[in-house]
Amino acid sequence: MNDMPHRVLTHDTGPAEPDRMRPHRTGTFGVLDIGTTKIACLIARIDSDGELRVLGCDWRQGLGVRGGSIVDLEKAERAIRACVGQAENMADVRLRAVIVNLTCGQPDSRIYNVKWSLDGPAEGRPVTDHDIREVLREGRQLSHAEGREPVHVMPLNFALDDTDHVVDPRGLYCSMLDARLHVIDVSSSSLRSLEACLQRCDLEIEAIVSAPMAAGMSTLVDDEREIGSTVIDMGGGTTNVAAFFENQLIHTAQIRIGGLHVTSDLAKGLSTPLAHAERLKTLWGNVESSPDDERDMLPVPRVGEADHHLAKVPRSMVVNIIRPRIEETLEKVRDQLAASGLSHATGNRIVLTGGACQLPGLPHLASRILGHDVRVGRPPSIRGMPEIFTGPAFATATGLLNWAANEGGTFHDIDPGRGGRQGWFHRLVNYIRDRV
Repeated sequence: MNDMPHRVLTHDTGPAEPDRMRPHRTGTFGVLDIGTTKIACLIARIDSDGELRVLGCDWRQGLGVRGGSIVDLEKAERAIRACVGQAENMADVRLRAVIVNLTCGQPDSRIYNVKWSLDGPAEGRPVTDHDIREVLREGRQLSHAEGREPVHVMPLNFALDDTDHVVDPRGLYCSMLDARLHVIDVSSSSLRSLEACLQRCDLEIEAIVSAPMAAGMSTLVDDEREIGSTVIDMGGGTTNVAAFFENQLIHTAQIRIGGLHVTSDLAKGLSTPLAHAERLKTLWGNVESSPDDERDMLPVPRVGEADHHLAKVPRSMVVNIIRPRIEETLEKVRDQLAASGLSHATGNRIVLTGGACQLPGLPHLASRILGHDVRVGRPPSIRGMPEIFTGPAFATATGLLNWAANEGGTFHDIDPGRGGRQGWFHRLVNYIRDRV
Protein backbone atom coordinates (compact mmCIF):
# COMPACT_ATOMS: atom_id res chain seq x y z
CA MET A 1 0.00 0.00 0.00
CA ASN A 2 1.34 3.40 -0.95
CA ASP A 3 1.73 5.63 2.12
CA MET A 4 2.88 8.70 0.21
CA PRO A 5 0.78 11.73 1.15
CA HIS A 6 -1.63 13.03 -1.44
CA ARG A 7 -1.41 16.60 -2.66
CA VAL A 8 -4.52 18.39 -1.42
CA LEU A 9 -6.00 21.76 -2.23
CA THR A 10 -5.83 24.16 0.67
CA HIS A 11 -7.58 27.49 1.05
CA ASP A 12 -5.38 29.22 3.63
CA THR A 13 -2.36 30.04 1.44
CA GLY A 14 -3.46 33.58 0.74
CA PRO A 15 -6.39 35.93 0.53
CA ALA A 16 -9.63 34.21 -0.35
CA GLU A 17 -10.59 34.47 -3.98
CA PRO A 18 -14.10 35.70 -4.72
CA ASP A 19 -16.57 32.99 -5.66
CA ARG A 20 -16.81 33.09 -9.43
CA MET A 21 -19.30 30.30 -9.80
CA ARG A 22 -22.19 31.52 -11.86
CA PRO A 23 -24.89 32.42 -9.34
CA HIS A 24 -28.52 31.47 -9.71
CA ARG A 25 -30.82 34.40 -9.21
CA THR A 26 -33.67 34.09 -6.75
CA GLY A 27 -37.29 35.09 -7.04
CA THR A 28 -39.33 35.62 -10.16
CA PHE A 29 -38.21 37.68 -13.13
CA GLY A 30 -39.69 38.70 -16.45
CA VAL A 31 -38.47 39.16 -20.01
CA LEU A 32 -40.11 41.11 -22.82
CA ASP A 33 -39.52 40.57 -26.53
CA ILE A 34 -40.79 43.64 -28.40
CA GLY A 35 -40.95 43.00 -32.12
CA THR A 36 -42.59 44.57 -35.14
CA THR A 37 -45.21 41.85 -35.54
CA LYS A 38 -45.21 40.21 -32.10
CA ILE A 39 -44.78 41.07 -28.44
CA ALA A 40 -44.03 38.22 -26.03
CA CYS A 41 -43.63 38.17 -22.26
CA LEU A 42 -42.29 35.31 -20.13
CA ILE A 43 -42.18 35.21 -16.34
CA ALA A 44 -40.01 32.57 -14.72
CA ARG A 45 -38.03 31.47 -11.71
CA ILE A 46 -35.14 29.07 -11.14
CA ASP A 47 -36.05 25.86 -9.32
CA SER A 48 -33.93 24.39 -6.54
CA ASP A 49 -32.19 22.09 -9.04
CA GLY A 50 -31.05 25.08 -11.11
CA GLU A 51 -33.54 24.59 -13.95
CA LEU A 52 -35.76 27.35 -15.32
CA ARG A 53 -39.51 27.15 -14.78
CA VAL A 54 -41.96 29.39 -16.66
CA LEU A 55 -44.75 30.65 -14.41
CA GLY A 56 -46.61 32.86 -16.85
CA CYS A 57 -46.46 33.82 -20.50
CA ASP A 58 -48.38 35.56 -23.26
CA TRP A 59 -47.89 36.95 -26.72
CA ARG A 60 -49.80 39.51 -28.75
CA GLN A 61 -49.73 41.09 -32.15
CA GLY A 62 -47.14 43.85 -32.24
CA LEU A 63 -48.53 47.38 -32.40
CA GLY A 64 -46.77 50.73 -32.57
CA VAL A 65 -43.44 49.17 -33.61
CA ARG A 66 -41.78 49.37 -37.01
CA GLY A 67 -38.37 48.01 -37.90
CA GLY A 68 -37.83 47.16 -34.23
CA SER A 69 -38.31 50.77 -33.06
CA ILE A 70 -41.21 52.38 -31.21
CA VAL A 71 -43.16 54.61 -33.62
CA ASP A 72 -46.48 54.99 -31.75
CA LEU A 73 -46.28 55.19 -27.96
CA GLU A 74 -49.99 54.72 -27.29
CA LYS A 75 -50.38 51.64 -29.49
CA ALA A 76 -47.17 50.09 -28.20
CA GLU A 77 -48.23 50.78 -24.60
CA ARG A 78 -51.58 49.08 -25.10
CA ALA A 79 -50.01 45.99 -26.63
CA ILE A 80 -47.29 45.71 -23.97
CA ARG A 81 -49.71 46.28 -21.08
CA ALA A 82 -52.07 43.60 -22.39
CA CYS A 83 -49.28 41.09 -22.94
CA VAL A 84 -47.48 41.66 -19.63
CA GLY A 85 -50.77 41.84 -17.73
CA GLN A 86 -51.90 38.44 -19.00
CA ALA A 87 -48.52 36.88 -18.14
CA GLU A 88 -48.67 38.45 -14.66
CA ASN A 89 -52.17 37.07 -14.08
CA MET A 90 -51.02 33.60 -15.10
CA ALA A 91 -47.97 33.76 -12.80
CA ASP A 92 -49.86 35.57 -10.01
CA VAL A 93 -47.06 38.14 -9.66
CA ARG A 94 -46.57 41.78 -10.59
CA LEU A 95 -43.41 42.76 -12.42
CA ARG A 96 -41.57 45.95 -11.58
CA ALA A 97 -38.80 45.50 -14.14
CA VAL A 98 -38.12 43.43 -17.23
CA ILE A 99 -35.21 42.34 -19.36
CA VAL A 100 -35.98 43.58 -22.86
CA ASN A 101 -34.56 42.79 -26.29
CA LEU A 102 -32.62 45.30 -28.35
CA THR A 103 -33.60 45.77 -31.99
CA CYS A 104 -34.28 49.51 -32.02
CA GLY A 105 -31.86 52.27 -32.90
CA GLN A 106 -29.96 50.50 -35.69
CA PRO A 107 -27.56 48.54 -33.43
CA ASP A 108 -23.95 48.63 -34.60
CA SER A 109 -21.12 46.25 -33.74
CA ARG A 110 -17.61 47.62 -33.11
CA ILE A 111 -14.29 46.20 -31.93
CA TYR A 112 -11.93 48.22 -29.70
CA ASN A 113 -8.49 47.45 -28.33
CA VAL A 114 -7.80 48.91 -24.87
CA LYS A 115 -4.47 49.03 -23.02
CA TRP A 116 -4.46 49.32 -19.23
CA SER A 117 -1.24 49.85 -17.29
CA LEU A 118 -1.17 48.24 -13.85
CA ASP A 119 0.45 50.38 -11.18
CA GLY A 120 2.83 48.41 -8.97
CA PRO A 121 6.22 46.71 -8.96
CA ALA A 122 8.19 46.21 -12.17
CA GLU A 123 7.46 42.48 -12.19
CA GLY A 124 3.73 43.26 -12.23
CA ARG A 125 0.85 42.58 -9.90
CA PRO A 126 -2.33 40.47 -10.01
CA VAL A 127 -5.20 41.70 -12.18
CA THR A 128 -8.19 42.64 -10.04
CA ASP A 129 -11.90 43.23 -10.55
CA HIS A 130 -11.15 46.94 -10.45
CA ASP A 131 -8.79 46.60 -13.43
CA ILE A 132 -11.43 44.75 -15.46
CA ARG A 133 -14.04 47.35 -14.59
CA GLU A 134 -11.72 50.18 -15.64
CA VAL A 135 -10.94 48.48 -18.95
CA LEU A 136 -14.64 48.12 -19.71
CA ARG A 137 -15.30 51.69 -18.63
CA GLU A 138 -12.58 52.83 -21.03
CA GLY A 139 -14.25 50.82 -23.78
CA ARG A 140 -17.54 52.59 -23.11
CA GLN A 141 -15.85 55.98 -23.31
CA LEU A 142 -14.15 55.09 -26.59
CA SER A 143 -17.44 53.96 -28.10
CA HIS A 144 -19.37 57.10 -27.21
CA ALA A 145 -20.27 59.03 -30.34
CA GLU A 146 -22.73 61.82 -30.92
CA GLY A 147 -26.25 60.42 -30.87
CA ARG A 148 -25.06 56.86 -30.04
CA GLU A 149 -24.96 54.98 -26.75
CA PRO A 150 -23.13 51.73 -25.88
CA VAL A 151 -25.41 48.98 -24.60
CA HIS A 152 -23.02 45.99 -24.45
CA VAL A 153 -19.28 46.10 -23.74
CA MET A 154 -18.06 42.51 -23.91
CA PRO A 155 -14.44 41.34 -23.50
CA LEU A 156 -13.46 38.91 -26.25
CA ASN A 157 -10.00 38.14 -24.87
CA PHE A 158 -7.11 39.65 -22.95
CA ALA A 159 -3.35 39.75 -23.30
CA LEU A 160 -1.04 39.92 -20.29
CA ASP A 161 2.32 41.36 -21.32
CA ASP A 162 3.46 38.65 -23.77
CA THR A 163 0.68 36.14 -23.04
CA ASP A 164 -2.38 36.43 -25.23
CA HIS A 165 -5.75 34.67 -25.61
CA VAL A 166 -6.51 34.91 -21.89
CA VAL A 167 -10.22 34.56 -21.14
CA ASP A 168 -10.25 35.70 -17.51
CA PRO A 169 -7.05 37.44 -16.34
CA ARG A 170 -8.05 38.04 -12.71
CA GLY A 171 -5.40 36.80 -10.30
CA LEU A 172 -2.73 36.57 -13.03
CA TYR A 173 0.37 38.80 -12.88
CA CYS A 174 1.27 41.41 -15.48
CA SER A 175 2.27 45.03 -15.84
CA MET A 176 0.24 45.77 -18.98
CA LEU A 177 -3.28 44.47 -19.65
CA ASP A 178 -4.54 44.52 -23.24
CA ALA A 179 -8.23 43.88 -23.92
CA ARG A 180 -10.12 43.28 -27.13
CA LEU A 181 -13.67 44.52 -26.59
CA HIS A 182 -16.83 44.01 -28.60
CA VAL A 183 -19.15 47.01 -28.22
CA ILE A 184 -22.75 47.17 -29.43
CA ASP A 185 -24.16 50.70 -29.56
CA VAL A 186 -27.49 52.16 -30.64
CA SER A 187 -29.19 55.43 -31.38
CA SER A 188 -29.70 57.32 -28.11
CA SER A 189 -33.07 58.70 -29.17
CA SER A 190 -34.49 55.24 -29.96
CA LEU A 191 -33.27 53.99 -26.59
CA ARG A 192 -34.98 56.90 -24.83
CA SER A 193 -38.21 56.12 -26.69
CA LEU A 194 -38.03 52.48 -25.56
CA GLU A 195 -37.51 53.58 -21.96
CA ALA A 196 -40.38 56.07 -22.18
CA CYS A 197 -42.73 53.40 -23.54
CA LEU A 198 -41.94 50.97 -20.73
CA GLN A 199 -42.26 53.72 -18.12
CA ARG A 200 -45.78 54.35 -19.41
CA CYS A 201 -46.41 50.65 -18.76
CA ASP A 202 -45.12 51.04 -15.15
CA LEU A 203 -42.07 48.93 -15.96
CA GLU A 204 -38.38 49.60 -15.42
CA ILE A 205 -35.64 48.19 -17.61
CA GLU A 206 -33.50 45.72 -15.70
CA ALA A 207 -31.28 45.02 -18.70
CA ILE A 208 -31.23 45.46 -22.46
CA VAL A 209 -29.99 42.46 -24.42
CA SER A 210 -29.06 42.24 -28.09
CA ALA A 211 -31.87 40.34 -29.83
CA PRO A 212 -29.69 38.17 -32.11
CA MET A 213 -27.43 37.31 -29.17
CA ALA A 214 -30.49 36.15 -27.22
CA ALA A 215 -31.66 34.12 -30.22
CA GLY A 216 -28.25 32.48 -30.41
CA MET A 217 -28.29 31.61 -26.71
CA SER A 218 -31.54 29.68 -27.17
CA THR A 219 -30.86 27.96 -30.50
CA LEU A 220 -27.13 27.17 -30.67
CA VAL A 221 -25.66 24.13 -28.96
CA ASP A 222 -22.42 24.49 -26.99
CA ASP A 223 -20.22 23.10 -29.76
CA GLU A 224 -21.68 25.53 -32.31
CA ARG A 225 -20.86 28.50 -30.08
CA GLU A 226 -17.35 27.14 -29.52
CA ILE A 227 -16.24 26.24 -33.07
CA GLY A 228 -18.02 29.14 -34.74
CA SER A 229 -21.56 29.64 -36.04
CA THR A 230 -23.80 32.40 -37.30
CA VAL A 231 -27.41 32.94 -36.24
CA ILE A 232 -29.79 34.66 -38.64
CA ASP A 233 -32.92 35.78 -36.78
CA MET A 234 -35.54 36.53 -39.43
CA GLY A 235 -38.24 38.63 -37.80
CA GLY A 236 -41.20 40.58 -39.07
CA GLY A 237 -39.54 43.97 -39.50
CA THR A 238 -35.81 43.19 -39.42
CA THR A 239 -33.33 40.39 -39.95
CA ASN A 240 -30.67 40.26 -37.25
CA VAL A 241 -27.34 38.48 -37.49
CA ALA A 242 -25.07 37.27 -34.68
CA ALA A 243 -21.72 35.51 -35.12
CA PHE A 244 -20.32 33.36 -32.30
CA PHE A 245 -16.81 31.95 -31.83
CA GLU A 246 -15.09 30.45 -28.78
CA ASN A 247 -18.29 30.94 -26.78
CA GLN A 248 -18.22 34.68 -27.47
CA LEU A 249 -20.47 36.97 -29.48
CA ILE A 250 -18.00 38.49 -31.96
CA HIS A 251 -20.26 40.37 -34.37
CA THR A 252 -23.85 41.53 -34.87
CA ALA A 253 -25.62 43.19 -37.76
CA GLN A 254 -29.14 44.29 -38.61
CA ILE A 255 -30.83 44.30 -42.01
CA ARG A 256 -34.05 46.26 -42.20
CA ILE A 257 -35.94 43.63 -44.17
CA GLY A 258 -38.27 41.06 -42.62
CA GLY A 259 -41.34 38.95 -43.13
CA LEU A 260 -43.61 41.99 -43.36
CA HIS A 261 -41.80 43.06 -46.51
CA VAL A 262 -42.66 39.72 -48.10
CA THR A 263 -46.30 40.20 -47.10
CA SER A 264 -46.28 43.71 -48.54
CA ASP A 265 -44.78 42.43 -51.80
CA LEU A 266 -47.59 39.88 -52.10
CA ALA A 267 -50.26 42.47 -51.33
CA LYS A 268 -48.91 44.83 -54.00
CA GLY A 269 -48.18 42.17 -56.59
CA LEU A 270 -51.59 40.51 -56.29
CA SER A 271 -53.64 43.63 -55.42
CA THR A 272 -54.97 41.85 -52.35
CA PRO A 273 -55.50 43.03 -48.73
CA LEU A 274 -52.52 42.68 -46.39
CA ALA A 275 -54.38 40.22 -44.16
CA HIS A 276 -54.98 37.89 -47.09
CA ALA A 277 -51.42 38.32 -48.34
CA GLU A 278 -50.20 37.13 -44.92
CA ARG A 279 -52.55 34.15 -45.13
CA LEU A 280 -51.29 33.29 -48.61
CA LYS A 281 -47.68 33.45 -47.40
CA THR A 282 -48.43 31.23 -44.39
CA LEU A 283 -50.48 28.58 -46.20
CA TRP A 284 -48.97 28.50 -49.69
CA GLY A 285 -45.67 30.34 -49.44
CA ASN A 286 -42.46 28.73 -50.68
CA VAL A 287 -39.12 29.83 -52.05
CA GLU A 288 -38.68 26.88 -54.39
CA SER A 289 -40.78 26.05 -57.42
CA SER A 290 -42.46 22.72 -58.02
CA PRO A 291 -44.01 21.22 -61.17
CA ASP A 292 -47.52 21.61 -59.73
CA ASP A 293 -47.22 25.36 -59.11
CA GLU A 294 -48.64 26.33 -62.50
CA ARG A 295 -51.66 24.05 -62.05
CA ASP A 296 -52.48 24.96 -58.43
CA MET A 297 -54.88 27.91 -58.61
CA LEU A 298 -55.35 29.99 -55.44
CA PRO A 299 -58.38 32.21 -54.66
CA VAL A 300 -57.34 35.82 -54.11
CA PRO A 301 -59.72 38.65 -53.10
CA ARG A 302 -58.93 42.00 -54.71
CA VAL A 303 -58.50 45.23 -52.81
CA GLY A 304 -61.69 47.29 -52.80
CA GLU A 305 -63.87 44.57 -54.28
CA ALA A 306 -66.53 42.45 -52.60
CA ASP A 307 -65.23 39.43 -50.72
CA HIS A 308 -67.11 37.00 -52.96
CA HIS A 309 -65.38 38.36 -56.07
CA LEU A 310 -62.28 36.18 -56.09
CA ALA A 311 -59.55 36.07 -58.70
CA LYS A 312 -57.60 32.90 -59.40
CA VAL A 313 -53.82 33.04 -59.54
CA PRO A 314 -51.35 30.18 -59.97
CA ARG A 315 -49.26 29.26 -56.98
CA SER A 316 -46.17 29.92 -59.11
CA MET A 317 -47.02 33.63 -58.98
CA VAL A 318 -46.89 33.58 -55.18
CA VAL A 319 -43.55 31.77 -55.22
CA ASN A 320 -42.11 34.18 -57.81
CA ILE A 321 -43.05 37.17 -55.63
CA ILE A 322 -41.67 35.70 -52.39
CA ARG A 323 -38.35 34.34 -53.65
CA PRO A 324 -36.71 37.61 -54.85
CA ARG A 325 -37.27 39.31 -51.48
CA ILE A 326 -35.82 36.33 -49.57
CA GLU A 327 -32.85 36.21 -51.97
CA GLU A 328 -32.26 39.93 -51.40
CA THR A 329 -32.30 39.41 -47.64
CA LEU A 330 -29.83 36.52 -47.73
CA GLU A 331 -27.53 38.35 -50.13
CA LYS A 332 -27.42 41.32 -47.75
CA VAL A 333 -26.58 38.93 -44.90
CA ARG A 334 -23.79 37.44 -47.02
CA ASP A 335 -22.41 40.91 -47.76
CA GLN A 336 -22.55 41.88 -44.08
CA LEU A 337 -20.63 38.78 -43.03
CA ALA A 338 -18.04 39.33 -45.75
CA ALA A 339 -17.59 42.99 -44.73
CA SER A 340 -17.03 41.99 -41.08
CA GLY A 341 -13.83 40.13 -42.03
CA LEU A 342 -14.70 37.34 -39.60
CA SER A 343 -15.46 34.54 -42.04
CA HIS A 344 -12.43 32.61 -40.75
CA ALA A 345 -13.94 32.54 -37.26
CA THR A 346 -17.63 31.98 -37.91
CA GLY A 347 -17.19 28.43 -39.16
CA ASN A 348 -19.32 26.62 -41.69
CA ARG A 349 -22.59 26.65 -39.75
CA ILE A 350 -25.62 28.88 -40.26
CA VAL A 351 -28.64 28.62 -37.98
CA LEU A 352 -31.88 30.21 -39.15
CA THR A 353 -34.47 31.21 -36.60
CA GLY A 354 -37.29 33.71 -36.14
CA GLY A 355 -40.83 33.56 -37.45
CA ALA A 356 -39.93 34.49 -41.04
CA CYS A 357 -37.52 31.54 -41.41
CA GLN A 358 -40.34 29.01 -41.57
CA LEU A 359 -41.00 29.30 -45.29
CA PRO A 360 -40.58 25.90 -46.98
CA GLY A 361 -37.37 25.61 -48.96
CA LEU A 362 -35.65 28.49 -47.18
CA PRO A 363 -32.81 26.44 -45.59
CA HIS A 364 -31.81 25.04 -48.99
CA LEU A 365 -31.91 28.50 -50.60
CA ALA A 366 -29.87 29.96 -47.72
CA SER A 367 -27.27 27.22 -48.05
CA ARG A 368 -26.90 27.95 -51.77
CA ILE A 369 -26.56 31.73 -51.33
CA LEU A 370 -24.44 31.75 -48.16
CA GLY A 371 -22.30 28.74 -49.07
CA HIS A 372 -22.59 27.09 -45.64
CA ASP A 373 -24.45 24.29 -43.93
CA VAL A 374 -27.83 25.58 -42.75
CA ARG A 375 -30.33 24.32 -40.21
CA VAL A 376 -33.41 25.80 -38.55
CA GLY A 377 -32.91 26.57 -34.85
CA ARG A 378 -35.68 26.12 -32.30
CA PRO A 379 -35.45 26.94 -28.59
CA PRO A 380 -35.51 23.97 -26.23
CA SER A 381 -38.49 23.22 -24.05
CA ILE A 382 -38.54 24.78 -20.58
CA ARG A 383 -40.58 23.58 -17.63
CA GLY A 384 -44.03 25.10 -17.65
CA MET A 385 -43.62 26.72 -21.08
CA PRO A 386 -46.35 26.08 -23.67
CA GLU A 387 -45.25 24.18 -26.75
CA ILE A 388 -45.89 27.15 -29.04
CA PHE A 389 -42.96 28.96 -27.39
CA THR A 390 -40.57 26.28 -28.66
CA GLY A 391 -41.05 27.49 -32.23
CA PRO A 392 -38.46 29.63 -34.07
CA ALA A 393 -40.63 32.74 -33.65
CA PHE A 394 -39.92 32.71 -29.90
CA ALA A 395 -36.16 32.13 -30.01
CA THR A 396 -35.38 35.66 -28.79
CA ALA A 397 -37.88 35.54 -25.90
CA THR A 398 -36.51 32.19 -24.72
CA GLY A 399 -32.94 33.44 -25.08
CA LEU A 400 -33.77 36.41 -22.86
CA LEU A 401 -34.73 33.89 -20.15
CA ASN A 402 -31.33 32.23 -20.51
CA TRP A 403 -29.67 35.61 -20.14
CA ALA A 404 -31.78 36.40 -17.10
CA ALA A 405 -30.70 33.11 -15.53
CA ASN A 406 -27.12 34.47 -15.47
CA GLU A 407 -25.89 32.65 -18.54
CA GLY A 408 -25.00 35.83 -20.34
CA GLY A 409 -21.33 36.58 -19.88
CA THR A 410 -17.89 35.68 -18.57
CA PHE A 411 -17.71 38.46 -15.99
CA HIS A 412 -21.13 37.89 -14.46
CA ASP A 413 -19.81 38.58 -10.96
CA ILE A 414 -18.60 42.06 -11.96
CA ASP A 415 -21.60 43.06 -14.09
CA PRO A 416 -19.80 46.06 -15.58
CA GLY A 417 -22.00 46.51 -18.60
CA ARG A 418 -24.77 44.02 -19.23
CA GLY A 419 -27.09 46.54 -20.72
CA GLY A 420 -28.77 47.55 -17.47
CA ARG A 421 -29.63 51.13 -16.59
CA GLN A 422 -27.57 51.56 -13.41
CA GLY A 423 -28.82 54.02 -10.85
CA TRP A 424 -26.87 56.12 -8.37
CA PHE A 425 -26.87 53.37 -5.72
CA HIS A 426 -25.18 50.83 -8.03
CA ARG A 427 -22.61 53.44 -9.06
CA LEU A 428 -21.92 54.20 -5.37
CA VAL A 429 -21.48 50.50 -4.58
CA ASN A 430 -19.00 50.11 -7.45
CA TYR A 431 -17.12 53.23 -6.35
CA ILE A 432 -16.74 51.93 -2.79
CA ARG A 433 -15.86 48.39 -3.95
CA ASP A 434 -13.07 49.72 -6.17
CA ARG A 435 -11.47 51.58 -3.27
CA VAL A 436 -11.81 49.10 -0.41
